[in-house]
Amino acid sequence: MDYGKFKYEAAVKAREARRNQANTEIKEMRFRLKIDEHDYETKKGHVIRFLKGGDKVKVTIMFRGREQSRPEMGRRLLMKLAAELEEYGVVENAPSQEGRNMSLVLGPLKKKAEAKEEQRKARDAAKVAATAEREERAAAKAAKKPSGE
Repeated sequence: MDYGKFKYEAAVKAREARRNQANTEIKEMRFRLKIDEHDYETKKGHVIRFLKGGDKVKVTIMFRGREQSRPEMGRRLLMKLAAELEEYGVVENAPSQEGRNMSLVLGPLKKKAEAKEEQRKARDAAKVAATAEREERAAAKAAKKPSGE
């Protein structure tokens, strides 16, 4: 076998492997202890989006003033969030206090590459459906138009 050909094929394989590789990022979402219900739901939606995208999420609760004397309330809020997000991710690091902050790390159920592939398939299916709908409307419009013009 030709050594140059072997070297070229190895380089092609390495390039292909790099292209299919997906790096998992750690996204962070910050909460305050006295968060309102609507704000909590909005931030929870962002965390769900990150987990569906295949990224890890570090959820941090920031304590201020007298809130620091009530770490159990922060732990309760983090565990409530983790329980609500069981279908999207798993708890990788239990809640831990780091100075004025308490954090929890959630990991996605799917790998980043799998999540990207699934999102690409859903996007392609939506494009096909939109194209079919557009063609159907055009056909209906052409059928409605009088043929004498």
